[in-house]
Amino acid sequence: MQNLDIRIDKWLWMVRLFKTRSMATDACNAGKVKMDGTNVKPSKMVKTEECYHVRVGQLEKVVQVIDTPKSRVGAPLVPQYYTDLTPPEEYDRLKQLYAKFEYREQGAGRPTKRDRRQIDYLKDYYGED
Repeated sequence: MQNLDIRIDKWLWMVRLFKTRSMATDACNAGKVKMDGTNVKPSKMVKTEECYHVRVGQLEKVVQVIDTPKSRVGAPLVPQYYTDLTPPEEYDRLKQLYAKFEYREQGAGRPTKRDRRQIDYLKDYYGED
C-alpha cells in the first residue's frame, strides 16, 4: 500500500479505465464519474476503499480503490489496484446492446435485396447506437 496523493483523473488513467488522461478529465467534467451519487471533480484526491461509479462508453462500472500505482500499469497488474464491483447484469446488458442484426449462417452468401431491407428495418426499429 502506497497511499500516494493522486488525483482521480490521473488514477483512472493509471489503472487503464481511460486511454488518455485528458479523456479521464473530460469524463469527470461531464459527470461520468460519481461517488455516492455526486459528480466528482478531476482534482479530487483518491483514497483507498472508496467506491466510484464510472461510465466508460455504454458500460457503468463500479470500482473500489485498493491502492494507487506510482505510474501507469500494464493490464495484467490492474487487479492489484482496484476491485471491479460491477454487477454481471451490466455486462449482459452490454452484450445485448452489441448484438448484431446482420448475423448470417456460415456459407449463406451475400444478403439479397429483400434481406437487406429487412435488416435496415430492424436497425431502424430497435435503434442503432
